[in-house]
Amino acid sequence: MPVLPGAEPYRHEGGEVGVLLCHGFTGSPQSLRPWAEYLAERGLTVSLPLLPGHGTRWEDMQLTGWQDWYAEVDRELRALRERCSRVFVCGLSMGGALALRLAAKHGDAVSGIVVVNPANKVHGLSAYALPLARHVVRTTKGIASDIAKEGSVEIGYDKVPLHAAHSLRNFFRLVDGELPQVTQPLLLLHSVQDHVVPPADSARVLSRVSSTDVQEIVLEQSYHVATLDHDADRIFEESFAFVERLAPETGKQPDTVRLDQSGQAGQVGQQEGTATGG
Repeated sequence: MPVLPGAEPYRHEGGEVGVLLCHGFTGSPQSLRPWAEYLAERGLTVSLPLLPGHGTRWEDMQLTGWQDWYAEVDRELRALRERCSRVFVCGLSMGGALALRLAAKHGDAVSGIVVVNPANKVHGLSAYALPLARHVVRTTKGIASDIAKEGSVEIGYDKVPLHAAHSLRNFFRLVDGELPQVTQPLLLLHSVQDHVVPPADSARVLSRVSSTDVQEIVLEQSYHVATLDHDADRIFEESFAFVERLAPETGKQPDTVRLDQSGQAGQVGQQEGTATGG
């Protein structure tokens, strides 16, 4: 099935510091593309994959579950680790939950985490009906394009496949139990008004992680898909500042920075103007 125009994955070969971006449930890389391009323009190596079942038609998503979505970002993280000296993981909504699980499972292989309106729970009475309802009703109303900014649209499904929603509910429960394993520096940004994920989810994440380097930023002008909303520039700028603070080698090209046997970054034959990004 062809990918919807604009929903394609995005990759950029930059310097020694890599960033993995994870999009949300029923969404696509389009919701994070401006963020990815902002980071790429500043010399980072960037990977923004398309999750299985997403970016085509909702019927394709009906055949996938959290194991498929997590496996995709896990593969991308491992590939970035082979290419980069440090890797940061970022995510929007369900993508935030994916990023947090990557951090919990990969430990020091993840240098830091940035999450925007991270989802932690399927809310409402309907959540309790999912185990049975998914066998009777195939879909419910879509959740895409919760954006305050006029004219800004998210590419996402207009229907939520209940089989996938049930898998998502199970995934959130799993991640919630793993949050105490998250110890990396964390930047969490959340909207005051969010019609998809309530602020309680962000509060839950902040209360359960074991990270000691934690920054919380409240987004006053955006709804759920804040990366396409009024606060998008602030998200981009704050996330880059977060990465730059933790990884001083940000922007250095792979042929100018090498790891010695002790794991320390060292300069190797750097010549000004010879390194190029992809």
